[in-house]
Amino acid sequence: MQSKKIIGLFILGLLCSAILAMSGCTTGNKPAAGNHIRYALSAEPESIDPRMSTSLSGSAVEAQLFEGLTTLDANNRPVAAAAERWQISPDGRKITFVLRAGIKWSNGEPVTAQDFEYAWKTGLSPELASPNAYMLYCLKNGEAYATKKADVSQVGVRAKDERTLEVELERPTAYFLALTAFHAFYPIHKKTVEANEKWANQPQTLIGNGPFKLSTWVKSSRMELVKNEHYWDAAKVKSAKIELFLLDNASTALAMFDSGQLDMGDSIPPTEVPRLVKEGKVSIHPFLGTFYVSFNVTKPPFDNAKVRQAFALAINRQAIAETLLRGGQIPALAFVPPGLADAKPDEDFRAKGGALLKDHDVATARKLMAEAGFADGAGFPAVTYLYNTSESNKMVAEALQEMWRKNLGVQVTLSNQEWKVYWDSLDRHQFQLARESWSGDYPDPMTFLDLFVTAGSNNSPDYRNPAYDRLIQTAQSALDPVTRMQALHQAEKILIEDAVIAPVFFQTNPVMIRPQVKGVVRSILGVPYLKDAYLEK
Repeated sequence: MQSKKIIGLFILGLLCSAILAMSGCTTGNKPAAGNHIRYALSAEPESIDPRMSTSLSGSAVEAQLFEGLTTLDANNRPVAAAAERWQISPDGRKITFVLRAGIKWSNGEPVTAQDFEYAWKTGLSPELASPNAYMLYCLKNGEAYATKKADVSQVGVRAKDERTLEVELERPTAYFLALTAFHAFYPIHKKTVEANEKWANQPQTLIGNGPFKLSTWVKSSRMELVKNEHYWDAAKVKSAKIELFLLDNASTALAMFDSGQLDMGDSIPPTEVPRLVKEGKVSIHPFLGTFYVSFNVTKPPFDNAKVRQAFALAINRQAIAETLLRGGQIPALAFVPPGLADAKPDEDFRAKGGALLKDHDVATARKLMAEAGFADGAGFPAVTYLYNTSESNKMVAEALQEMWRKNLGVQVTLSNQEWKVYWDSLDRHQFQLARESWSGDYPDPMTFLDLFVTAGSNNSPDYRNPAYDRLIQTAQSALDPVTRMQALHQAEKILIEDAVIAPVFFQTNPVMIRPQVKGVVRSILGVPYLKDAYLEK
């Protein structure tokens, strides 16, 4: 998903005093009284329309306000949510979902199978141009409809009646049940959407079907979520209110947490993480994310694979993870992070695939540069490393710059851009090498490896390799898990050997959290589920 690339996005924001004045925070070092949790998000959601949002902050809010056919449990496996059961055809192409009886929207109206059909089809519509449309391409004729090659009536989703949703897939999709937990597959309230195009931007018109509903949204300041009395499992929702503070300044978030004005927070200054872990104020969670350098493979000098390989091998990942960031990050010697099952559920894809490149292999890097005609950096052209503005991104950029200077003899200029400009540069392939990160949309290696298919919407390097494309196609359609995973392992090996990207580290998810906060389920995708969360008295 596009803005999953903004993990760690911190922009200089509001002063602490101004935030306190606007938010009406309590003071002191005690947690808020009653079943009320105060949570700091690292950025304001750009939208809470599940079809349109692309940020982790948007996903975090939507996970409380909406619910898909499935949700992810504590083991990151899809379990029944809005759907109480389903049946999959022997060929894996057809799935019939049966919704729970009596489920309702936050306004008390019934949630129907038609609501899911409407959400998915509008999510694919060329008119909406959703950045998440590609997630729905697994539906029969989904991509064809999105690209105006088929009619909406041909899309493989149909409400048979109010509780029965029939889904037909383009090809067998082993991870489809996990996909239905993703926000692009949430239902939306048709009447509300068609009455007001800005329905998702204000509490009075935002209708959801999740455990909470939106009661307040003060732009650039705070949001309040209150318990949804119409939620099908409302009896188990323990928190009456979730107060969300929208803080794009990590230092401000930490100051508020230390002063007792927050119970949880996603934004932490990287340099403070070791101290906070030691003090028991931070919990480091597994996270399905990889920080990497992208090379524009279509433009000199990075159209030369040997140059790309040299730049990748010259990076000291161990130093970046352990000395610079110190947040439990793991040096990345491949692209797909740990935490995903291989063909056998008890096997880890990363462990099975192993390391695919060497860390800090300076001798080989220099040899490759010489073979490319740039011995000791002589004659190497001026190049620019692009990154989006944040404290941690700047730290890593400066470290990479020095490593490439010292190990390859080349000068790399650093250029930082605010998020929208940065993303536009990547989208138009207007860069030489750039910082990127990707977090999984669903718990399967495919969520990483299908990024680089020819003309893919998130293929920033503009990589084109028919052999790679064929392997991804095999993995997308194979029913046999061994065949699927063999194809994905081969694809990843090609990606690293061609040095399309240079993985740097596998990300973690450090979270500030008070011991009194219980029941939070945080998926490996970085999304918190607060349905069972409460503040222990």
